[in-house]
Amino acid sequence: MKLLTLIATAGALFLPHIVPETAQKKVSELTLVYDYSVGNGKTSTGSENATHTVYIKGNKSRSEIVSSIFSSTVIFDANTGFGVILKEVSGQKLLIRLNPDNWKERNRPYDGMVFKTTGETKEIAGYKCQKAAATTKSGSTITVFYTKELLTENKEYDPPFRNLEGLPLEYELASGNVKISYKVSRISLNPVPVSKFDVPKSGYREMNYEESKKMNIGGN
Repeated sequence: MKLLTLIATAGALFLPHIVPETAQKKVSELTLVYDYSVGNGKTSTGSENATHTVYIKGNKSRSEIVSSIFSSTVIFDANTGFGVILKEVSGQKLLIRLNPDNWKERNRPYDGMVFKTTGETKEIAGYKCQKAAATTKSGSTITVFYTKELLTENKEYDPPFRNLEGLPLEYELASGNVKISYKVSRISLNPVPVSKFDVPKSGYREMNYEESKKMNIGGN
């Protein structure tokens, strides 16, 4: 009996050392709203008031960028691998369907990307974040501040961050002189309506991914 008591006491003494320093919360539903801007490294280019909103519900996700001059939405179902891109530019409304192979091709530049932490940290929206950077196959760079305190069960909602060990709250994509910046302005853990993932049945000109590539409109 004394031996069992001693073992239990020793276990209790070591227990604090195996508890993570930062509490983690994993969620299946989440809404993230980012301020979005595009610039050439010195000035932004007219997307100052744009917003980038991400909705996640289980394995379904919806990512949309809306400004005064355009909107672009991507709806993806990680269970089936099928996706849809909705674009509205200059009065045109386009719907582009992607099969699993199209989705993989569209996001191939991010395959094998490895993020390396820099040691820099800061707090964003009340979450402790650390900085990391990675390079795509095409030579573009991505720098990100991410938190490990809030994690999503769905890791497929944003292909560039599929292998990131946390949730991106602020990041920048740089290619040549062009820089695209995102900074979270609101985080909601409330349930996401199923209707957010409905695909419009009318009002859009529909095309497949191969057709959109010929018109150079299949990007984000």
